[in-house]
Amino acid sequence: MIDTVVTEEVGHSNTADHGSESYSPNIVDVAINESVFGIRAADVDEHRNSASMLISKMYAWRGYSGNHTVGKDPNRITLTATSKGEVIGTLSLNLDSDVGLLCDQVFKDHIDPYRANGGKVCELIKLAIDPGVKSKAVLGSLFHVAFIYARDLHGCSDIFIEVNPRHRRFYEAMLDFVVECESRPNPRVDAPAVLLRGNTALGTRRIAEVAGQGDHAVGDRSLFPYFFSPREEAGIIARLKRIG
Repeated sequence: MIDTVVTEEVGHSNTADHGSESYSPNIVDVAINESVFGIRAADVDEHRNSASMLISKMYAWRGYSGNHTVGKDPNRITLTATSKGEVIGTLSLNLDSDVGLLCDQVFKDHIDPYRANGGKVCELIKLAIDPGVKSKAVLGSLFHVAFIYARDLHGCSDIFIEVNPRHRRFYEAMLDFVVECESRPNPRVDAPAVLLRGNTALGTRRIAEVAGQGDHAVGDRSLFPYFFSPREEAGIIARLKRIG
């Protein structure tokens, strides 16, 4: 059983999770049976540092090189899933700007046509989930809040992501991403990368079809059933627009 509460003023009541000056409220709290986690924007150094530690641990485990620190960037929104004061997952949304996207370094020739056709592009980066977390709800919640930021707060039409070729099937099957460009060397991580693209219009349709159904979704094994229901989504959008 999954219950979602859109927070109005604060997130968890656990003061150890808040701290004092470093506390930023959760965007949304999610309860799965007896377990509760919150999704928040990592907008203070403490939260960015916690996200960086998880990313560095998981990327090192996968053998990726490079700097995986989450820095302060006006064009980047870093989200964290937090349980009992610990960051259990993180995902960042990188918005297009004068400096471009990180994936422009390798795939700019495939991204520029969408810009030229009037699209607004962004990218998902730095996904990391604690290996002890097996919940699809954590992943679905992080991706859905990032999707809301992209579509509703920044008007993006297309969401790109660079992934190792061995992970491409996950994004195709779980999030309906399509391959935009086959494998190329990615010097940032010293590994090959495939460029995938998601479309916000298609994502909106999938949310309307199955979001909020969780394990009860029939014939759909993607992450979309673990997104927030349309009613819950509307509450999250309203909250994010209020807090800017």
